[in-house]
Amino acid sequence: QVQLVESGGGLVQAGTSLRLSCSASGRAFSDCGVGWFRQGPGKEREFVAAINWDGENTYYGESVKGRSAISRDNAKNTVYLLMNSLKPEDTAVYYCAADVVGRAHGDTWFPYTQSGYNYWGQGTQVTVSS
Repeated sequence: QVQLVESGGGLVQAGTSLRLSCSASGRAFSDCGVGWFRQGPGKEREFVAAINWDGENTYYGESVKGRSAISRDNAKNTVYLLMNSLKPEDTAVYYCAADVVGRAHGDTWFPYTQSGYNYWGQGTQVTVSS
């Protein structure tokens, strides 16, 4: 079992930055690949970013590529998502998710689909005003 709790969301103005946190408890978080997904109003949930178990590999969705950075601190069981130059279209509920066999996948890990993750957090709302 892995329990995930997202934090750091809120109401911000366009052009500013925000850092989301995903804190984990339970089984060895350091073995997990972790992803961020988001679901905007009236939209399907989409991939945002992911980081592999040791932090060596990162992945980004096209909508945030170049203005976001994902990182992790395994000593703190936490993954971070820094988003810069926020836009109103970034408004969404942001979810983090864990793939408990991420380490076993090694370089073949494919983090882009929701079905690859075993545990999900409850989400944190991010609202970007224009």
